[in-house]
This record gives sequence, C-alpha cells and structure tokens, in this order.
Amino acid sequence: MHGYDTYKNVNGRKRHLFVDTLGLLLAVVVTAASVQDRDGALSMLAHLRHRFSRMRLIWADQAYAGDLVAWLWSLRPWRKIRLAIVKRPEGIKGFLLLPKRWLVERTFAWLGRYRRLSKDYEYLPRTSETMIRVAMIHLMVRRLAGTVPS
Repeated sequence: MHGYDTYKNVNGRKRHLFVDTLGLLLAVVVTAASVQDRDGALSMLAHLRHRFSRMRLIWADQAYAGDLVAWLWSLRPWRKIRLAIVKRPEGIKGFLLLPKRWLVERTFAWLGRYRRLSKDYEYLPRTSETMIRVAMIHLMVRRLAGTVPS
C-alpha cells in the first residue's frame, strides 16, 4: 500500500500519530501517502469513541481541518471532543515553531532515531504501526529507568 502525495512531495506512506502533551504515543495509523490527511485521521480518531473518555480537546495541523471538525464533534453524544486547529500565520515563509504542533514533531524526531523507522522498510502498514509502537515502548521504558533525559 504505497502512494504519492503531491502536496507534501512524499512517496510511500504517511504516519498519523496521536500523542499526549508529553509526546507519548496514544494511537498510530499508517496509510498510503495518497490518502488525504483528514481521511487518515478518521480511521485513527474512530477509536476515541470508547477510549480516552476524559479527553476534551485535540490540537491538530491545518491539514486536518474541514469536515473532520464536525465529524469529531458528533463522535460522542456525551463528553464532546473539540478539535482546535493550529494555524500558521499568513505571510510568513520558512520554518516557524507553532505552539502545540511541536509536540507531535518532537515525537516524530524521537521515532526517526530508530533505524528501522528512519525509512519505510516494512511491506505492510500494520507492521509499520507495530514497529512504531515497539520503538515508543522502548523509549518509555528507558525514560522510566532514567537512562534517557526527558
């Protein structure tokens, strides 16, 4: 399952991560690069219906705006979840550190340090998801043992 995303100029797969405020992994979905970000988020966020019941707010990139906001609001009849889109200011070019967006980017950087995740070596998307979970378990165990700075 490979694809090409012309907007991000990515060939292969996209990783959709759902992390907490510490950058620790809560959910992951790997899709073809040709799948739009909102559609990839739908399959990941569908698990929220019965999990993470105390969650009230999700921060997301601009790529996740649109119909996803209304869909997420209708996901639960109680304890509604609000999606806050972190937008880039108009007219600014180049790198800009966006508030709350760096939480996910930091997690991507942590995962990129693992050789198996630095490139897309896996044949199946489920295997890629599993390798991301294994790398995150390794990171969390090392953090609990005190061998890696937080």
